[in-house]
Amino acid sequence: MSPTAAPRSPRSPDARTESRPGGRSARVRAAVHRAVQELVADEANDSLTIPIVAARAGVHATTVYRRWGTVADLLADVTSSRFSGDIVVPDTGSLRGDLERYAYDLAKDLCDPDTLALVRATIGTGGEQGAAACRGERQRQLEAILERDRARGENPPTLERTTDALLAPLYYRAVFTDDPLTPDWTRALVSHLLPD
Repeated sequence: MSPTAAPRSPRSPDARTESRPGGRSARVRAAVHRAVQELVADEANDSLTIPIVAARAGVHATTVYRRWGTVADLLADVTSSRFSGDIVVPDTGSLRGDLERYAYDLAKDLCDPDTLALVRATIGTGGEQGAAACRGERQRQLEAILERDRARGENPPTLERTTDALLAPLYYRAVFTDDPLTPDWTRALVSHLLPD
């Protein structure tokens, strides 16, 4: 490190999310992530604490505190990691087809009880940070779909409008209601966004 570079705090976002491709750090991260997902799926969210996660993962609690700092930071990292690449961005040849497939796949993922438990815990514990972790990768996926449509010479809706039309109702219905996320309902979301 150069003499003018500021030292990085062990709890800075960069330090928490950096990981070497292998070795002990990767094994600890995988064990802690697995423990969080198991605990969120198995138990009440109020029992999710750093010492309980560490015990389930088989690591010392100070290791978890040093790397993540808080339960909210840990949940945000687990959620971001879980959502990275879990849904393949479809390429059907049309924006409508891509968005219908994407909405269907996302609805299916949100209907999985383990995914839904993780989303609820992350939003409930982390507030805006948790919400950002839940929507970040999803918005990147939507932007890739919209950008591909622009590359075809089309004029798709903005990311904000697409997020409001698709992600917002999907997450709202999944997290806050017992209403089903049916294929017909997800297709209707796309039809409202892209009227004929």
